[in-house]
Amino acid sequence: MPRDTFQDASDDALLVLYANGDPLAARALTLRLTPKVFGHAFRLLGDRAEAEDVVQDALVRLWKLAPDWRQGEAKVTTWLYRVVANLCTDRLRKTRGVALDSVPEPEDDTASAADAMQQRSRVDALQEALNTLPDRQKQAVILRHIEGLNNPEIAEIMEIGVEAVESLTARGKRALAKALAGRKDELGYSDD
Repeated sequence: MPRDTFQDASDDALLVLYANGDPLAARALTLRLTPKVFGHAFRLLGDRAEAEDVVQDALVRLWKLAPDWRQGEAKVTTWLYRVVANLCTDRLRKTRGVALDSVPEPEDDTASAADAMQQRSRVDALQEALNTLPDRQKQAVILRHIEGLNNPEIAEIMEIGVEAVESLTARGKRALAKALAGRKDELGYSDD
């Protein structure tokens, strides 16, 4: 397959091409999927290095699975999100009790110092509030409202029904709103 057609190829097609010996297909698929699953892992873990390790581990698993991939049974992204979520859950179980202050936040070099501090406060507050949620609620809220996945995709990733996803995200949103309600002024939000 010519290199310029990779952008139009489905994830399944790229995985099959890689399994058949095309390293450029693997590169294209890696470039396409890594930002998505890294963002998900980072939001679940709150640690850049841990998220990078999880994504690398998940992609290695995908490449090992490639020769046996059965097209049409599951979407590559759904499978990969599920693996990343499971790896994150495993790491979180091992590292419970890590102080949020010890987790470095990514910096935005384009913002002013004041804007960067404000944004960091907001990210920290959101991560702190997310960390108060039960794991399943946290995962559902992140997938829906941060990653932008739809409820059927989330249901498949989490291996639950769509109604359960709706319930988890609704309860999670209410808990986040309650946790952040008294911090509007501090975080630079107004009701104007």
